[in-house]
Amino acid sequence: MANEKATEAWNGESGQRWANEADRYDALLQRFTPRLMAGAALKPGERVLDVGCGCGQTSLIAAAAVGESGRVTGVDLSGPMLATARARAEGLGNIDFVQADVQQHDLGEGAYDIAISRFGVMFFDAPDIAFAQVHRALGPGGRLAFACWQGGAESEYYQVPRAAVAPFVGPDEPDDPDAPGPYSLAEPGKVRALLGGAGFTDVRLERVDEAAVSGADAADAAAFRLTSPSFAGLLKDLGPEDKAKAADAVRQALIPYETPDGVLLKAPAWVVTARR
Repeated sequence: MANEKATEAWNGESGQRWANEADRYDALLQRFTPRLMAGAALKPGERVLDVGCGCGQTSLIAAAAVGESGRVTGVDLSGPMLATARARAEGLGNIDFVQADVQQHDLGEGAYDIAISRFGVMFFDAPDIAFAQVHRALGPGGRLAFACWQGGAESEYYQVPRAAVAPFVGPDEPDDPDAPGPYSLAEPGKVRALLGGAGFTDVRLERVDEAAVSGADAADAAAFRLTSPSFAGLLKDLGPEDKAKAADAVRQALIPYETPDGVLLKAPAWVVTARR
């Protein structure tokens, strides 16, 4: 089955965590969302496809932008996250959600005016197929707008806590740039090649130098980060004493990033736009 690992994760621990912490993840990404929506430039009456819509915040924003004459369809692999999205959208008549793999699901031909995604397109195991599917789903003159992360090496959000636990778990290992993951679309040349191969034109990448809002203070941010699946996996083999030391090291590392607006860690991203 295509995307088997992602399907399992997003319908298991990862998806349930995002559903349980939906408001927190929305707050984490709050500085990026307006930049994505500016790139999308939604208009009343448009038909919107939200790819990897998760718990539905971007779908709700899109539904308000296109109004009652428009329509938004959010698509995601995750049952737990879509349950949250549906609850959030209760009573709205211009929005619906579909649990499906964009790589395989028939999205319809020319059914949408624009496809959007907030950090939801980096996890395809066959991104060429996925973007071709999205291209097919757009009508003539259709648009694409998505946000994706730049490389992890440039991300304080990733590097600061990872460096803090390195004395306990060893140094970071380089990612496979061709494997699904948060930084799989970090390279502009790869993005242009994928979208061009899928049939898109006028591909543009706008650099977004913003910060992720990681928590109210260092203790809060550290506790949240260390319970994420990736960090919990790193620490799982440590004894209780070393695990406590690693957690304190992360807390200490985050103290310099405390601000009145929360713990702010730079997390460079791209807003990518293209046309059918």
